[in-house]
Amino acid sequence: MGVYLNPKNAGFTDAVRSEIYVDKTGLIKYTNKYLGTEQKFICVSRPRRFGKSMALKMLAAYYSCGCDSRELFAGRKIENDPTFEEHLNQYDVIFLNMQQFLVGAKKQDVTEYLEQEVLEELLDEYGTFIKNTEIGLADALRRIYAKTEKKFVFLIDEWDCVMRERQESEDLQKQYLDFLRNLLKDQPYVALAYMTGILPVKKYGQHSALNMFWEFSMIDQGFFEEYTGFTETEVESLCEQYDMDFKEAGSWYDGYQLTNFPHVYNPKSVVEAMHRHRFSNYWTSTETYDALKIYMDMDFDGLRVDIVQMLGGERVKVNTSSFQNDMHNFRTKDDVLTLLIHLGYLGYDAETKEAFIPNREIIEEFENAMSVGGWSEVMRILQASEKLLEDILRCDGESVAEGLDKAHTEVASILTYNDESSLGCAIGLAYYSARKDYKIIRELPTGRGFADVVFLPLPKTGKPALIIELKVNKSAETALQQIKDRGYTQALEGYAGEILLVGISYDKDNNNKPHSCVIEKLRL
Repeated sequence: MGVYLNPKNAGFTDAVRSEIYVDKTGLIKYTNKYLGTEQKFICVSRPRRFGKSMALKMLAAYYSCGCDSRELFAGRKIENDPTFEEHLNQYDVIFLNMQQFLVGAKKQDVTEYLEQEVLEELLDEYGTFIKNTEIGLADALRRIYAKTEKKFVFLIDEWDCVMRERQESEDLQKQYLDFLRNLLKDQPYVALAYMTGILPVKKYGQHSALNMFWEFSMIDQGFFEEYTGFTETEVESLCEQYDMDFKEAGSWYDGYQLTNFPHVYNPKSVVEAMHRHRFSNYWTSTETYDALKIYMDMDFDGLRVDIVQMLGGERVKVNTSSFQNDMHNFRTKDDVLTLLIHLGYLGYDAETKEAFIPNREIIEEFENAMSVGGWSEVMRILQASEKLLEDILRCDGESVAEGLDKAHTEVASILTYNDESSLGCAIGLAYYSARKDYKIIRELPTGRGFADVVFLPLPKTGKPALIIELKVNKSAETALQQIKDRGYTQALEGYAGEILLVGISYDKDNNNKPHSCVIEKLRL
């Protein structure tokens, strides 16, 4: 038993003994289902700190014959699954952390170093079958299988680190992928190969060296959705346990939208918030804004427009199909946006094929990236947004209109001014600072239409709710009257408190394109 061969269960033991442990052992029923089948090759890609390594430690503890993990899984969800007993600690596990091999290899070939390290442990355990130390890892495993008929479970962490950290070395990447293919594809000794990373499997043109892998990414997590991050139910339970506000937790860390789980939370950030008893941006400890800025500043037609629209609360269409699953070869803005989805900087709606900024934590990352040059017009809007919010709360319609004049003009340098969506985008950016106190909802369904923008105050803020109606070439008074006539306030069922009804318009046919604003107080 060693570091790579049957690494025992210490990693999972530490996890379950931690103050906060969320039971994700249900994942094992799926890996058990596909053991020894054509679907035994599974690649799960997620952003950093989304529980990828934790899942591998759990699988190692469950499958490895080098330990007894029965007590660790006692009372866990998987214990009641019919397959639990059948596969518990029944396999030789080979655990490979590719990041460690990449660092440890130094100037040595990374695959050569990996083979050398793993072979040493195989020789200790199966030296009678592989006396020739010059053979490769795949040859050694075939010989072991021929003599023992024992199959191996392969667990590969940070599988894509070569693509991420050796972005320009395509020869190294291809050599590495060929190594993995030779090690795993069509080999009789493979019972299961489960690998994780940030990126999906690397493509070369229309082909992949690892085309046998069944892929689950942030574009489509399939039946792994429940295990991608923390679910709404799990976070609500933690907030209750730690006396933290659930709605504020959602504002900070929710927003990753999957088909059957429309509310997925960043698990690392949630745990940090519970431990520290404070909501804050914990993403910065894992990714620097410099990396994000590199991608934001790429000169692809339409990329800047899309980012501005998302900052303003909009969603943008994304074609994810052309992305080559690396961090170097970009051909279109869609490739950049797809990478940002995989990195966790953007959420993705698979049904509408739209990307968006998921939550307050990530919004702050975008703000940090924009603060270092090149986004001056957007930063001016954001810096003025605090005053605009103060003006609207004071019911100062004239000052609001003046502020929107400036914001809309700034947005016009990026978007088409007279495009009606540009007004909505200007509103979203102008009230950017409101996101710390409000949940902002675009086109909220009501009984008789859709309210353009609704600001719902987060608990304990003491702020009024805002219902905003936008009009082009019609008066602000007309916009305000529509809120009343169509009963948009009914959409705030359950809300008790002050509401500000806000009508906003601008005259696109006027050379000065003036804005106007009227505000009226209402109490439910």
